[in-house]
Formats: sequence, structure tokens, C-alpha cells
Amino acid sequence: MVYGAEFSIFGLEWAKVHFVENPGMAFGIQFGGEYGKLALSLFRVCAVGFLIYLIRQLIKEKVKSGLLVCFALILAGAIGNIIDSAFYGLAFSESGYHHPASLFPPEGGYGTFLHGRVVDMLYFPMFEGYFPSWMPVWGNQYFLFFRPVFNIADAAISLGVFAMLLFYLSFFKDEGGLTTAQMEQNTIASNEADDSIIAPTEGDPSNEEAA
Repeated sequence: MVYGAEFSIFGLEWAKVHFVENPGMAFGIQFGGEYGKLALSLFRVCAVGFLIYLIRQLIKEKVKSGLLVCFALILAGAIGNIIDSAFYGLAFSESGYHHPASLFPPEGGYGTFLHGRVVDMLYFPMFEGYFPSWMPVWGNQYFLFFRPVFNIADAAISLGVFAMLLFYLSFFKDEGGLTTAQMEQNTIASNEADDSIIAPTEGDPSNEEAA
């Protein structure tokens, strides 16, 4: 596909595949030029390393599988965007409005390692219109929902974060400041300690003293 080309999904006008390349963060957010791009790519790599460590710890703590799925979605999305930003600049030539990119061009790719652009393709312009005149700041201004173009990795990250906030917020804190996983571990340890206490028998000297 050439840059900006699109087609409808199942013939729907409000659901499209629209090819763009994003040099910044999710949903087209950008900052800092080339140095900002490099910082963002390095941050993604560090975030993936931390998420892998965190998921390993959560598995050891035997947390609910739904929470693991949320973190797995975030991890998968981050890895997907890292692959784009790390290698696409090396593998593809520049995309144009009148010519598609070529894979492994003789002159080399359009960017260097960790400076590639993330491919976005999902576009859902569901409805459009104008804000009412009485609305502060945006009165009478045109709007389109949903304007940003995103990819499956962005959707996975957003879904994972949303589901975590919606269903597992209690995992992170409680009245005592402990995580739910820590509370469960403390409860298990307490129960094991209680089970280790042996009740006095008839021959126990403590019974005779009490009598």
C-alpha cells in the first residue's frame, strides 16, 4: 500500500484499514524529534524487561490468571511496537504517496536501528459533527470520533490497561498499603503457622498445672 491508502473493513464506512507510519508513541503522539524517538525506543526496551520480570514474579505469587492476561497484553503490545521501531527503518525504503516501500532496498533503509517508524493501520471514524455553540472553548468547532489511527499493539496495550483498572485495581493497594498478592501470602503463612500449633493432650504437663 502507498502512504495514506485505505480500504473499508467488511464494506463499513466507519471501519477502515488506513496505512500511515508513526514516528512517535501510541495514537500518533510525538515528542523530541530524533532524540525523542531514540529515548522512546530505549524506554520501550526497558519497559519490556521490567514487564517480563514483573510477570515472572506474579506467576510465582500465583495471582489471578486474568491479571496475568492484562500484563501479557501490555507486554505483547510493547514488543510489537519495539519490532517496528527497531527494524523497520533498516528493512524498508521510504513510503510515499505514489509508490509503496520496498523491502531491503540496495541503498539501505530509511532509518537506523531504533529509529524506525511504527506502522499504524486501524481507523474508525465513527461519527463527526460540530460541538454546540454553548460549549466553552470548543463551541462550533468540527470534531471527528475516533480520529487517531492505531495498530493492534496499541489496542493490546490499551485493552490490558483498561481491564486492569476496571477489574484488578484492588490488587495494587488496600487499607494497609499491601498488595492483594502480599495479603494472600500473609494469610497462607498465618494459616500454616496456626496448623503447626499442636493442641495439648491429656498427658501434657500444662493440663495438670491448669487443673
